[in-house]
Amino acid sequence: MRKVTVISLLFILLLLGGTVGYMFLENTGFWEGMYLTIITVFTVGYGDIVPIHAGGKVFTVFLVITSVSFVMYTFSKITETMIEGELRGIFRRRKMTHQVSRLRDHYIVCGFGRIGREICKILEEHNREFVVIEKEEEVIHDIEASGYLAYQGEASDDDVLLAAGIKRARGLVSVVSTDADNLYITLTARGINPNLYIMTRSSGTPGVETKLMRAGASKVISPYSIGAKRMAHLIVRPTVSDFIDLTMGAGELDLMMEELKVSHDSALVEKNLIDAEIRKKYDVIVVAIKHEDGTMEFNPKPTTIIRAEDILIVLGSYEDIIGLSKELA
Repeated sequence: MRKVTVISLLFILLLLGGTVGYMFLENTGFWEGMYLTIITVFTVGYGDIVPIHAGGKVFTVFLVITSVSFVMYTFSKITETMIEGELRGIFRRRKMTHQVSRLRDHYIVCGFGRIGREICKILEEHNREFVVIEKEEEVIHDIEASGYLAYQGEASDDDVLLAAGIKRARGLVSVVSTDADNLYITLTARGINPNLYIMTRSSGTPGVETKLMRAGASKVISPYSIGAKRMAHLIVRPTVSDFIDLTMGAGELDLMMEELKVSHDSALVEKNLIDAEIRKKYDVIVVAIKHEDGTMEFNPKPTTIIRAEDILIVLGSYEDIIGLSKELA
C-alpha cells in the first residue's frame, strides 16, 4: 500500500507540474495545460495542441523523458512486487513443509476463527506442537504473525492433510464454520488415519452429532451447549466453578490440573498409590486414574495399583507436576 501511495502521489505531481509548466510557458488555461500534459505523458500526441514557444518545447522534452522514466519505474515496481510476492509464497511453503516434516505426535487445527484461535493459544501455552490449516490467505498472514505453523488449503483435501502430517499426528481438531465442512474433514481424516483422535465442532443442530460420530469423530463438541452449561453452573455452583477456573488456569492458587501417562519403564508401575508416595514426594493429589481399557476411577484409594499406560489426572503446582511427570516417563 505504501508503494502504491507513493507512485500515485508522484503521478499526480507529474501531471500538476506539467500543467503549471504549460500554463506559464505556453500561456494555456488550466484544462488545456492538463490536456497537453496528459497526451504528452502518455505519448499520444494528437497534434491539435502543440508547444509553440522555445521554452515550451524544451519543457516538453524534459516532460517526455521524465514521464517515460516514471512509467518504466512504475512497471519495475509492479514486477518487483509480483516477483517478491511469488518468491515469498514459495519460500513460505518450503519452510512450512520442512518444519511440518519434522513434527511427530502433533495436532492439526482446521480453521482459525474465534474458537480456533483460543485452541491454538492453549496448545501453545501447554507446549503442544501443532499446525493450522486455513484456506483464506489473509487469515494465513494472521496465523504466521502469531508465530504458528500454517498451511493454506482446504482441510477436507487429502493432499493438504497429508502435507500437514496427518499420518504422524496425534490428533485433529476441526472447528470450521459449518457442520458440512466439519463432516467432510472428519470423513477424510478418518479415512487417511484410522487411529487418529478427531475432535470436531457441532452447531448443536439435532442429528448433527450423530452424523459426525458416524463419520469417525472421536469427540463432538457444541460450543453453544458448553457455554450454556457453563453459565448455568456459574449461577448454581459459583464457588465450584471458580475453583475449577483456578485449577485449569493456574491462577491465584498456583495450582493446575494435568494428565500424565505412565510409561512401561516408570519405577511406579505395579505400585499402589500409598507406596508410590506421590503426595509425600511431590505434594500432588491424584484426582482420578483412567485405565488402558478406558474405565475411569475417581478419587482412587491408597491401595489402587498403578499400571503401565494408565493416565493419572493430578492436581498440584506446575513445578511439582513436572517433577512427577519425569518419574512416570
